Amino acid sequence: MRHTPDLPKRLTDLTPVVIVGTSLWAVALVVLFFVADGVWVWTAFAGIVLGFIGFGIIFWQRAAARRGSKSAQRL
Repeated sequence: MRHTPDLPKRLTDLTPVVIVGTSLWAVALVVLFFVADGVWVWTAFAGIVLGFIGFGIIFWQRAAARRGSKSAQRL
């Protein structure tokens, strides 16, 4: 059985994806705050909150990997 090579870090690192997504939601919040009201503003706000939750999960997984936890994802 052959060993499959690991993917490059740039393909496995989720931090840039979360940064871009959270930034886009922040831009949408600013635009929608002046253009629309109601559910769309709250949707953009929820996107930002979920982005910060994503940051928390990423940092939590990295800390677990540094600790050597068996269930941590290796990055």
